[in-house]
Amino acid sequence: MSQTIDVEVGPGAISPAALADIQKFERLLAKYLAGEMDEDAFRVFRLNNGIYGQRQGGTNQMVRVKIPYGSLQPEQLEMLAHLSETYSRGWGHITTRQNVQMHFVQLEQIPAVMRELASVGLTTREACGDTVRNVMGCHLAGACPFEVLDISPWAQATFEHLLRNPYAQRLPRKFKINFSGCVTDCGQAMFNDVGVVAVNRAKDDGTVEPGFRVFFAGGLGANPHPAQALEEFTSREDLLPTIEAILRTFDHYGNRDNKLRARMKWLVDNLGADEVRRRILKERRFLPAAATWPGGVPAAVQAAGDEPAGVSSTISPTPMGWGTNVVLKKSDPQGRWDDANVVRGNAKHTVSAYAYCRLGDVTAEQFRAVAAIQRDMNLEVRVTNRQNFVFRGLGEEQLTELYARLAFVGMAEPGAELARDVVACPGADTCNLAVTQSRGLANEIGRALEEAGLAEVGGVRVNISGCTNSCGQHHISDIGFMGVERRAHGQAAPGYQMLLGGYVGHTQIEFGHKALRLPAKTAGEATVRVVGRFANERSAGESFTAWLERVGGASAVAAGLADLDAFPSPEENPAFYVDYGETGPYIAEVGAGECAAG
Repeated sequence: MSQTIDVEVGPGAISPAALADIQKFERLLAKYLAGEMDEDAFRVFRLNNGIYGQRQGGTNQMVRVKIPYGSLQPEQLEMLAHLSETYSRGWGHITTRQNVQMHFVQLEQIPAVMRELASVGLTTREACGDTVRNVMGCHLAGACPFEVLDISPWAQATFEHLLRNPYAQRLPRKFKINFSGCVTDCGQAMFNDVGVVAVNRAKDDGTVEPGFRVFFAGGLGANPHPAQALEEFTSREDLLPTIEAILRTFDHYGNRDNKLRARMKWLVDNLGADEVRRRILKERRFLPAAATWPGGVPAAVQAAGDEPAGVSSTISPTPMGWGTNVVLKKSDPQGRWDDANVVRGNAKHTVSAYAYCRLGDVTAEQFRAVAAIQRDMNLEVRVTNRQNFVFRGLGEEQLTELYARLAFVGMAEPGAELARDVVACPGADTCNLAVTQSRGLANEIGRALEEAGLAEVGGVRVNISGCTNSCGQHHISDIGFMGVERRAHGQAAPGYQMLLGGYVGHTQIEFGHKALRLPAKTAGEATVRVVGRFANERSAGESFTAWLERVGGASAVAAGLADLDAFPSPEENPAFYVDYGETGPYIAEVGAGECAAG
């Protein structure tokens, strides 16, 4: 039995379920502001509706908008533009989990924001808190030349089934679901509570059956865990029951007494993977007796179809996934954008193209430009887990117009799969848990790479988190940075732990290995040295992880950076004791963590 989904039921109309959510928020907000509702109870309610407090305190809130599998329509993009300039700072932020966040929204304005979002079929419901978070999916699903199935309708069906589902609410901790259409795993299924990868299996009659391989209990954070395989093959009919069985197992047995050990990965630590697997399969076996049993191929899949895009016989598919070594062969600006940002190989004779969003930030003007392009050129748009947009369904003849329109709004840099495409969480700009300005470091690394002529090196990814929680996914990046407090000459200073060699793909995951700790102000130079060395030493087609292993691993590379782990005295260089974007001395101010890793 699927739950009601927020959909547009008429021009500007709001679904009954969404309207009920908004009206309840209005009632409880009024009680809270009148002093008639407990702070902790309202906080839990607020988080379950996708609204976070910010480190600035007061009535400043972050609004997280769920974008299931990253899919957006023109009217939704235009609404995000309107909301960002009416209630926020004039821009929104794409997250690593295909959400869009807006900051500095005042608490009293939240119901109005929720109403406007609901009028175009968007919701903040369960975007935060101890709930089932945004259901992610590969941003090229339905257009990927390598996919086994188009996972888009499967992600949609999962979203529909679990939104407002009783089992998706007051969980022991947050619960994350990712879909990938093939083992390349661009959707990053291998570090989630549920990771779904489309695969084929050979049948006894010689035919091939498409279905899924399901993984469970992965996670990042301070203690990353790889996801575990549930079984060799899960049929299309059994997929949704399997996902619900995993969710129910977590709800029944997860740790509700200790938030620090409440994620599903700790359940595997406590019980063992075999025992958790046994309980999940037992739960699925008896699930047909439950009122919420979602057996069979979901209606959303039946309606949309899940046939793969296929591979054209006349085009060599564009390589993709982790470790892809993009090479810029052309010299003109559009040609370089084409080399880096355009994906070909679909048997439906369409191509896809990335629009680069620096640091994941999108201005109101850019939201509107993307909407206009989508509408005028009849394209699909999705947000990616590397904080960019991708246009799908293009014809070759449309690329020149698309490039020109993106260039006009500053979104046509060749960024996809290049060193320039640095990913960062919001950090101490707004987050209560962050100890460093991760966005500031991302900006500095980008500047340093550009200055060194290394911004367009392919096959190396840089990710930054402002604390241990890995919202910036530093653990699974070629070069990762985690914010830490350092002490030098008797003073606190911003610093980072550098990790090297993270990887996810082909149903494998490798978490980055610790290299060394650095002052924040030398992390940019460290990145330049590592990227430069990789670019100079790699052999043809060699990935970063292969190169790293060949040269001796993270410790060997770290040895060549040891001189950068040095703090001058505050008198010699006071900048080392001031974080990026700040004006006063560094203080590691950490507030009460409401919820980490969006």
